[in-house]
Amino acid sequence: MTSLRSDFLRTVTERGFFHQCTDLEGLDSRLAAGPVVAYIGFDCTADSLHVGSLLPIMLLRHLQKSGHKPIVLMGGGTTKVGDPSGKDDARKLLSDDDIARNMAGIKTVFGKFLRFGDGPTDALMVNNADWLESLNYIAFLRDFGRHFSVNRMLSFDSVKLRLEREQPLSFLEFNYMILQAYDFLELSRRHGCALQMGGSDQWGNIVNGVELGRRVDGRDLFGLTAPLMTTASGLKMGKTAQGAVWINAERLSAWDYWQFWRNTEDADVGRFLKLFTELPIDDIERLSSLDGAEINEAKKILANEATRLAHGADAARQAAETARRTFEEGVVSESLPTVAVPAAELADGIPAFALFTRAGLAASNGEARRLIKGGGARINDAPVGAETDLIGAAHLKEGVIKLSAGKKRHILVKAE
Repeated sequence: MTSLRSDFLRTVTERGFFHQCTDLEGLDSRLAAGPVVAYIGFDCTADSLHVGSLLPIMLLRHLQKSGHKPIVLMGGGTTKVGDPSGKDDARKLLSDDDIARNMAGIKTVFGKFLRFGDGPTDALMVNNADWLESLNYIAFLRDFGRHFSVNRMLSFDSVKLRLEREQPLSFLEFNYMILQAYDFLELSRRHGCALQMGGSDQWGNIVNGVELGRRVDGRDLFGLTAPLMTTASGLKMGKTAQGAVWINAERLSAWDYWQFWRNTEDADVGRFLKLFTELPIDDIERLSSLDGAEINEAKKILANEATRLAHGADAARQAAETARRTFEEGVVSESLPTVAVPAAELADGIPAFALFTRAGLAASNGEARRLIKGGGARINDAPVGAETDLIGAAHLKEGVIKLSAGKKRHILVKAE
C-alpha cells in the first residue's frame, strides 16, 4: 500500500475506505495514467438514502476530487428484482410509480456531494432501466447467462448465507448478480467505465461484472470494495432505535442529522472523521486522540462537517447554535424540531405517554410509558410525574411545550 502511485487509492486507503480490489497494482497504474470512469449503483427502494449510503457517496466524491469521472447508476431496473446481498428475506416488489418516486427523491442527494456537467470529470447519472427493460430475456440468457456458473453463483455470500439460514431465495433474486454484471458491461461500452465500487457485500456481484467484461468484450475492468459499516458497539451504520437516519431533509431535519453525528460513540470518532468529513488527516489524528470531556468537541466538529456536506453550511451552523443554546444555556430554541397539535386537543389535555409517541420521541405507547417510568421524559425540562398526566395549554410557554427524551432529544409542541 505504501507504494501506491494514484492520489485516489492513496486517499481511500489512508482514510479507511479500502477493503478489497480485483487487481490493485493494475488499477493503481490505470488511475495514475489519467482520468478513469467509475460507478456505484444505488437501488431505489426508498425516497431517500440513509447514512449507510454515505460511504459509497464519499467514495465517488473522493474519486472526482482526485481527477476522475464518477457515474451514479440509478437502479430503475434492478430495483424490480431486488438485491439479495445481506438480506434474509426478499424485498417487497415495488410498482413503476413507487420506483420513479423513490428515484426522484434519491437524485437530490448527489448534487450536494458531486459536480455534474459535461466536462471530462463531471459526474454522470444514468438509469439501468434504459437497457434492462428492453432485453429479450431468452436472447439475453443465451448471450450472457452462459458465462455464469451456477455452482460458483451458489458460493457467493449473497446467495450462500440466505440458503444456510434456510430463507427462501427466488429465481428472480438469483438473477440479480447477472443483471448487475451486465450493468458493468453496458457502462463500459456506453461510457468507457473501467471500475465498479461498492460495499464488501457486493464483492461477488462486482467480480462477476469484471469477468463478464473480459469474457464477452476482452475488456480490462476493475472492482474495489469498501468495508461494511458498523458502529463500535456493532450496530449497522444508519440505523438507530428511532429508525433510519435519512439524508434528505424531508425525511429527517438537519437538526436531527446533526444530533446523530454528535451522539457518535467515543470509539468511532476518529474513524468517522476520516470517512465522513474532508478534514486533513493530521487534524483528525489530533481530534481522535482527545479523551474525557474533550472528545465532545471532536464530536461537534464531526457533526458540523457531516451536516455541512449533506445540508449546507447554514444548516450546520444553525444546528450547532441550537445545540449550544439548548444544552449549554437551557434556552428553548425555535430551531428545534416541532410538531403541531390542534389547540382544541391541548385545551382538553393529552396523556403524556400519547404526546411523546405522537411527537416521535417514542416508537410506541409502550415505549413512551417505559421512558416516563424510567425518569427519562421531561416536559419543559421538568420530569414527567406519571405516564397518564395530562399535558395541555397550561404547559405552553411562549407558545410551545418542550418535550425531552433523555438529555439530547427534544421536540417543541406548538398549538395550531
